Amino acid sequence: MLARWLPAAINTRPSEWSRAAIGMALGTLLSVWVCAQVFGMEVALHLLGPLGASAVLLFAVSSGALAQPWSIMGSYLCAGIVALLVARVLGRTLGSACLAAGMTVVLICWLRCLHPPAGGLAMTLVLADPASIALGWHELAPVMLGAGALLTCALAYNNATRTRYPKAPAEPVPVLIGNASVTDPAITAADLKLALADMEQFFDVEPTALEALIHTAEGHARRRSIGEVLASRVV
Repeated sequence: MLARWLPAAINTRPSEWSRAAIGMALGTLLSVWVCAQVFGMEVALHLLGPLGASAVLLFAVSSGALAQPWSIMGSYLCAGIVALLVARVLGRTLGSACLAAGMTVVLICWLRCLHPPAGGLAMTLVLADPASIALGWHELAPVMLGAGALLTCALAYNNATRTRYPKAPAEPVPVLIGNASVTDPAITAADLKLALADMEQFFDVEPTALEALIHTAEGHARRRSIGEVLASRVV
């Protein structure tokens, strides 16, 4: 039971850690600097926390679904709209900030742009500094400018450092027709761990979770195959 509290081994090399760290620092610096040039340093620094959190995802786990372009742009837009609406209706209190964060999570899940820093962004916008409050609805502009600048930096830096971004859609696996071998060894968590190490990238998933997913999918595939065979015999 205590072993569940221990952190899992990281399947990447220090060179990948350094690459992600440099990208995160440069991306955050660029996005905040761009915002400061247009809207002033006070407004830009108020967005530093969410942008820094997003940078960790975009540079360290860029292969994850939470770090894709639609995730950051869509979630930032949703968080901005929800936060400004809540602040206008309920005022700028801790309770309204937490409510805005919760509403943002529901909205970004529905729109398939889940991005954890958006929850913090919603709170940040409700409990804004005087300079940001003075912008009113125009506060959406620095939010989207910062997100766009960070995404642009991630696109340039990740691909320049040989990390494909954004993640390409998975290619369908060709179906083998004929006498397929049924004696192939089952994939285990150890095999998945070795495969993740070979890929040398951060993946926000545990090998044991992947193993359970694969076994569950295999079970569904076997049931589907049996159903197709029975259906063909009926016909």
